[in-house]
Amino acid sequence: MYVKWKWAGQLLSVFAILHLAPLLTSSKEIIQPLDCNDIHQQDSSRPSGVYTIYPFGEKSAVEVYCDMDLEGGGWTVFHKRVDGSLNFYRPWNHYKMGFGNPNGDYWLGLDIVSALTSQQKSELRVDMRDFLGKEVFARYSSFKVDAECDGYKLTIAGFNNGGAGDGLTYHNGMKFSTFDKDQDGSSGSCAQTFLGAFWYNNCHHVNPNGIYRWGAMSTYGATGMEWYPWKGWGYSMKAMSMKFRLVQ
Repeated sequence: MYVKWKWAGQLLSVFAILHLAPLLTSSKEIIQPLDCNDIHQQDSSRPSGVYTIYPFGEKSAVEVYCDMDLEGGGWTVFHKRVDGSLNFYRPWNHYKMGFGNPNGDYWLGLDIVSALTSQQKSELRVDMRDFLGKEVFARYSSFKVDAECDGYKLTIAGFNNGGAGDGLTYHNGMKFSTFDKDQDGSSGSCAQTFLGAFWYNNCHHVNPNGIYRWGAMSTYGATGMEWYPWKGWGYSMKAMSMKFRLVQ
């Protein structure tokens, strides 16, 4: 009887080793990153591209574009527009949950941005390019988006100029607005008037989610993808992205 139990125990040991071995040898892969900074910390040689993060735990997998090149990398991109192939004039629930494809135009989702920036101190960088190929940016050392119950209020501070000028301070402290949920500082609806969705004040200095237009066009002023301190209200950018990361 002892021999039989000993033999059975050895089989169980072999079984356990065979099944645990893949987990032990691939522990790097089973770590579920909270954001792009986590991915960068695990392996700083990884290139920019689309990765999977888990902002709300193991069952919350979501694809996101990670910028691993700019200023040391680790940036979680939550807004990206590259070619105008996607309509950004969308309702509240779309901006809450996210839409688009991280390989192209997309919006990560306010729920995710709020969760990640509320858990840790984050910084923000906004990059933009005009139709002549010139690139500039604006950077803010402090960036936070509150929960939906607080209107996804924006808190921004610590401007650092990368040639774009300070477009976001005017929007500091504002709640997010869409055409079907008006929370701006205007008597009307900024989202409806300027065909976008943003932390509008009365109304905007920047309109990253406005309609995609080709450069300067005064006929539909302030409705495009504008950044007023750099190009004024009549010029719509060719490309723009907004990204955040943990402040080390």
